Parts: sequence; C-alpha cells; structure tokens
Amino acid sequence: MAPDRTFARALADGVLLLDGGLSNELEAQGCDLSDALWSARLLADAPDRIEAAHAAYARAGAQVLITAGYQATFEGFARRGIGRAATAALLGRSVSLARAAGRGRAWVAASVGPYGAMLADGSEYRGRYGLSVRELEAFHRPRVEALAAAEPDVLALETVPDADEAEALLRAVAGCGVPVWLSYTVADGRTRAGQEQADAFAVAAGNDQVVAVGVNCCDPAGAAEALAVAAEVTGKPGVVYPNSGERWDAGAGAWRGAAAFGPAEAPGLAAAWVAAGARLVGGCCRVGPGTIAALEAGFRAPGGRSTGRG
Repeated sequence: MAPDRTFARALADGVLLLDGGLSNELEAQGCDLSDALWSARLLADAPDRIEAAHAAYARAGAQVLITAGYQATFEGFARRGIGRAATAALLGRSVSLARAAGRGRAWVAASVGPYGAMLADGSEYRGRYGLSVRELEAFHRPRVEALAAAEPDVLALETVPDADEAEALLRAVAGCGVPVWLSYTVADGRTRAGQEQADAFAVAAGNDQVVAVGVNCCDPAGAAEALAVAAEVTGKPGVVYPNSGERWDAGAGAWRGAAAFGPAEAPGLAAAWVAAGARLVGGCCRVGPGTIAALEAGFRAPGGRSTGRG
C-alpha cells in the first residue's frame, strides 16, 4: 500500500529521497548481470534478489524505490522465449517487488528505460536510433500499459538520451492515469544526442502529467546546471540521480576513475541540487545504500528538506 498522499502533493511538501543503483546492489549480493537483459533477467530467475536490493535501499532511508524494469521489454524477453502474457506479468512483478520491499512506507516508481536499453549495446548513451517519434511511441506504449496496470505511484521515464524519444515517451504515457517524471542522461551541457538542454526540457513544459523533470545516469558535476535549466524552462520540480562519477570503459568492461558522489560528498552535492530546484534526489550507477544513507542523514539535519517517509 502506498503512502496516503498523492505523489505530486508529496513533491510539493518537500524533498523525496530516491534509491541508488539497483545493479550495483545486486552485484554486491553476488548476482551475475552479464546478460542482455541485465538486472531485468532476475525478474524471472531470482525475484527475491531484486526485493532484497530494494529493501537495502529502504533501510538506508530511500522514500522512492525505482523498479527493475529499465531493461525489461516485450522484445527483450521475447529473445529469451518469454511470451507477451508472461512478460506483462514480469513487468507487473517489478512493481510488486518494490512495493513489498517498501512495506507501505515508500513510493514505487516504475522504470521505463529508453529504446537503447533494449538493444543492450550502449545506444542509450547516443540516442538517434534511426526511428521516428511515432515508431518509438509504438515501442514504448505496450510496456507503459503493462506497468500502469500494476498501479505504481509514478512512472520514471529515465536515462532518455534524445528529445525525440522524450516526445515519444510522453505520447506513450498520455492517458495512462499515472504521473511521470522525465529524466535525461546528459554530457557536456547537452543531451547524449547533442541537443541543447533547454530545447530538450521544453518537451515537458505545460504537460500536467509530468510532475518532475531533470537528469540521471550522468556525471554529478553537471547536474546542478541541468536542473537550473529544467526549472527555468518548465517551472516543474527537479529530479536528479547521477552516477558516482566513475566512467564505464566498455572495451575493458570495467569502471574507471574515482568516485565523486559517495557518502562524504553526498550532503554537499544534494544541497546544491536542492538549491537548483531538485525535489527528487538519489543516485544511479555505482551509488549504493551507504550514499543514500548519507543523503538521508543530511536531510534529517537542521535545515534539511525531507518530507519524511509517507
């Protein structure tokens, strides 16, 4: 059971703390994610592991749990011989697992990843798939319908690399009855597809279904600037959950560099993000429960902005 308030009202009341990277917590449990379905494979093979990962973030203080649906698509599961009805059930399971882990004290955000996540070739960090907005809408709509039927509190349209795909996603969710947030993955002040951030965020302006706009799965260094642009263009609350600051070396299959968003840095970074308009704050890849706990402690400190957990 969700907290007894609407998600949009909770955002208006203060800052909500998101969870961190689901994949790194699953790997910490010993899960093997070397599969095209990534963490979504465990929806079928080891759902208890997903629930345990969600629970770790809930214990750390996360008020919003993002489901394991990022790479879960009808097309992706079809390659594993899983039919449409079974896939729809797995998408529903992604919501119920997060709901169970939150024990009625956390909001559930159903992840809707980009088209490139289904390709499992890094395309979500480039965008420009060669598909029209209409084709992308047709791809996303069945998954949105299955997730909406599971009654999450919000849909997380996340790691979007391209304003055209954002437009397609917003068309796909129209009329589904669930609020959404829209978060781009960005680099060097632009979307991954190279568009100006102001133009990209403008896609959500005036859309009442969109309750927050911002960035995720990006370097934490540029997050505050992106949030400020999003707030200026849309007037909506911001959402921010960047990576640790390490960079993925696809050729070597390893993370490189030093973390810039860990427990020590988290409170200061979060303060800057909140000042820039963020009302949903958390982490993405390589950001674990320790960092979320540090954020939670910062929000509880005098002057913190957390609304509490339901």
